[in-house]
Amino acid sequence: MIEFYDFLTGPGVWVSLSVFIGGLIVRTVYLFGISLERDRVFYNHMDLKWGLRSIFHWLLPFGSVSLRKQPLFAAAFFVFHVCLLAVPLFLLAHNTLLHEALGVALPSLPDSVSDILTIAFLASGLILLIRRLVKPEVRILTTAWDYFLLVLTCLPFITGFFAYHQVGPYSTMLIAHLLCAEVLLMLIPFTKLAHIVFFFLSRAFIGFEMGTRRATRTW
Repeated sequence: MIEFYDFLTGPGVWVSLSVFIGGLIVRTVYLFGISLERDRVFYNHMDLKWGLRSIFHWLLPFGSVSLRKQPLFAAAFFVFHVCLLAVPLFLLAHNTLLHEALGVALPSLPDSVSDILTIAFLASGLILLIRRLVKPEVRILTTAWDYFLLVLTCLPFITGFFAYHQVGPYSTMLIAHLLCAEVLLMLIPFTKLAHIVFFFLSRAFIGFEMGTRRATRTW
């Protein structure tokens, strides 16, 4: 158990980060090459203004017509993604470890705020799961792999919350937290979770197509 923990907090961290960053870079370069070959027409009417406007409005809560038509989903969607980024990056425990390892750290949230954000994240994740189950137009497009990825995304938060509050065996929860987080990082570049990068690219290209060529908003 101790040896596995040492691996997860040592080589495991660097391996997962290397796969995460390297995988995203390789996949982005690969897809960019394919787009140059097959969709060169997009590059004939690139317009930074339309690309940025498309991205900006889809990043705003209720910034697009489709999100305004689904207020509960839109709220859950934005809470889910904001907490998904904020808790891992600004958690005090994570930044303490980062400072010990590299001598640098990001600003940290109070533990009480992190707890609230974790609960909000899990509640919004449950709403997104229920939506996939009850809305026919979403359910028909959802595979077992999609459900797995959603659960896996939530598991580091659940296990980390349990470990911090000492719910269940502490060492088991801590190892489960590290393992789930590192597996998630390594899967991101090769699954739909890669939209953390491709969202910006796809929204920009849609902005080029709809805005520059058709003078039509994408939001």
